[in-house]
Amino acid sequence: MAREKDADATVRGKPTHHPGTEAKGPTRAVVIVPVLTRHQRNDDETNRPRLMRSADARHDEAVGLARAINLDLVHTAVVTINDPRPATLLGSGKVAEFAEIVKEGHAEVVVVDHPLTPVQQRNLEKELNAKVLDRTGLILEIFGERARTKEGTLQVELAHLNYQKGRLVRSWTHLERQRGGAGFLGGPGETQIESDRRQLQEKIIKLKQELETVRRTRDLHRAKRRKVPFPVVAIVGYTNAGKSTLFNRLTGADVLAQDMLFATLDPTLRRVRLPHGTPIILSDTVGFISDLPTHLIAAFRATLEEVVEADLVLHLRDISDPDTAAQAEDVERILADLGVDAGDAKRVIEVWNKIDRLDEGNRTRLLADGANASNAPPIAVSAVTGEGIDALKAIIETRMAGELEDLTVTIEPAQFGLVDWLYRNGDVVSRSDNDDGSATISLKATQSAREEIESRLRRKNNG
Repeated sequence: MAREKDADATVRGKPTHHPGTEAKGPTRAVVIVPVLTRHQRNDDETNRPRLMRSADARHDEAVGLARAINLDLVHTAVVTINDPRPATLLGSGKVAEFAEIVKEGHAEVVVVDHPLTPVQQRNLEKELNAKVLDRTGLILEIFGERARTKEGTLQVELAHLNYQKGRLVRSWTHLERQRGGAGFLGGPGETQIESDRRQLQEKIIKLKQELETVRRTRDLHRAKRRKVPFPVVAIVGYTNAGKSTLFNRLTGADVLAQDMLFATLDPTLRRVRLPHGTPIILSDTVGFISDLPTHLIAAFRATLEEVVEADLVLHLRDISDPDTAAQAEDVERILADLGVDAGDAKRVIEVWNKIDRLDEGNRTRLLADGANASNAPPIAVSAVTGEGIDALKAIIETRMAGELEDLTVTIEPAQFGLVDWLYRNGDVVSRSDNDDGSATISLKATQSAREEIESRLRRKNNG
């Protein structure tokens, strides 16, 4: 009867356990990816249907998330569910089936790649006899491991406490209500759940105060940067789109860059000088992901303010990923929540990364589609091979400093201290030394560099 009752669920299992791995090692886990056939995600504001990922893409992402915290996956499965159960999400037959898989694989953790209510989480833990993590809990675990700075640690802890606050019923069901006083007049006292929730709330308030201090410190840093007006360029994108690899390519830095979800958590800023001398501050930010927990968006707002304050945003896409369109939609939605319009071509540049992974046919087709885009065409690059990087730098410099202009200046002998500056901040085409000791220099320079040259020459003349 249980099988008939759960006949609306089908499962594709992918056992990954190999004999001989019984020695102590990483925590053993089972990953379940529920696909709800009647569940249609709509955009919160427009109420339009959102792009849905394929089951294979969701499975691969869930596996990647689990492996990001070094879980040893003994079994992974995609489960199609027509009728989600309020008590356990999965039908009773599937719960029994996974309980057997957990038992046989000696799994300690079950990852369910879907939001679970506190009741569903508690019931599944009881039925499966294992720790259960839903998607939000798993992402919080990853962020907890990856946070390196004090700010990142505070943000993750705040998000974790907010997540726990609604789930105390799971942890404290064995505790009974305590009496507030003797006899009838005493009445019921504070429950252990209420007491613990109050303690959590006090911790949350304290963490928010500490993060507010961090925010004020960041504001001071931004104020100092404005005094030396270097424009800020922020790289954003879906996790594992190659942001850190691009950051390293543009800056020559050595930021951790791995083929791993959320390899980078704490933001990194570096000063970069573009080909024609324009200085910028480049910012590498935390990767976005579909259904990013609201706890995390709220907690990481101080970090994400680097994106809000940026003069230019590079929206990096892994164009080789079959679900790149859905990933781009998720990034654009989070940017919109931060007040950044992804469709603003003056402020946002779409960058297609990993074109080296495309075959010639797909590459030609995608580049042709991009060139015909109604908005500004995207810039195709490979952060690994360096292809397209020069074109990207040129576009950034044009946005930040204006188009290149042809310029000819005559430098008097008393002004020769400017010659070195011209070579560093422009593309010198020719130079001729005159009989009177002056030099005539023809160069290509950005609009802002031309204005700076004219200003420096005026100061020299006035001096």
